[in-house]
Amino acid sequence: MKTNTIRRQALALAGLLALGISWGTAAADAYPSKPVKILVGYSAGGAVDAIARSVGQRLSIILGQPVIVENKPGGGSAIAVKALIASPPDGYTLMLAANALAVNPSLFQPAPYDLERDLTPVASVGRVPVVFAVREGAAIKTLPELVAAAKAKPGGVTVATPGNGSTPHLGMELFQHTAGVSLRHVPYKGGAQAITDLLGGHVDLVAVNALEALPLARSGKLKVLTVMSAERAAVLSGVPTVAESGYPDFEASVWYGFIAPPGLPKPIQARLHEAVQKALESAEVRDQLAAAGGTALPGPTAQFDKLIKTEAVRYGKLIREANIKPD
Repeated sequence: MKTNTIRRQALALAGLLALGISWGTAAADAYPSKPVKILVGYSAGGAVDAIARSVGQRLSIILGQPVIVENKPGGGSAIAVKALIASPPDGYTLMLAANALAVNPSLFQPAPYDLERDLTPVASVGRVPVVFAVREGAAIKTLPELVAAAKAKPGGVTVATPGNGSTPHLGMELFQHTAGVSLRHVPYKGGAQAITDLLGGHVDLVAVNALEALPLARSGKLKVLTVMSAERAAVLSGVPTVAESGYPDFEASVWYGFIAPPGLPKPIQARLHEAVQKALESAEVRDQLAAAGGTALPGPTAQFDKLIKTEAVRYGKLIREANIKPD
């Protein structure tokens, strides 16, 4: 009986090959047949987690299977990346990554992973700008005033960020280089702690992603000086960009996108990419991104792959020149 079963399987495979159909294509035809897991390298309740759950809900409807978000915080998301790399390349384990994906190979030595060898890009999801904000009533009220204060007293203006090597920290470092100023960096273990100390008067300025600053900006407790995106954020339409303020082409945003383990079959990669594109068309996902101050970022997989590699080069250069070390 067992011999007959093996013979039937062999004949079925031969038939597929005769028709020019690969195992990957056959797998894609049956995909997905069980729940899909999205790894998030940060704690529940944060920006990446919120967007993963919003997109995940739409993917569940599109794919016809439950989509489960699993938080694996630590190591600037490197712990989650390593878990992804160790997962089977079958499309049932994905990760919603952010800028740290491209930063970590330069920030940590030895590099925790190789972007080219260890990962499969699937689809970009969106961008959320980094912002500079002060507490309401602070002496510094505009970006030009910040620059003037920093030039008058180099190192005298303190800037809180969510931590060494975080995207807001790198945005702050990039701004220093661009504007020719010296700010004193005060790293925290997350944006919420940084904002708390800003409100308490312990630091002068905070650099965080827009999602973390928006609630307090709306309540009048924070004043956003600038957004670091290429264009103004819809929810902060009255706030100028850094580029508008005299620093052309400046851009520092938090971006999000799905990645998969190495060796993911091309047909499954294409199926997942298509599903993410459909999810980004939904009002719920676009509203979630807009509420975070961001925008959807649809496009081909090659575009996302290029973004990751370009950011790795850009931030790698900045990390070396500014001698940035992890916490």
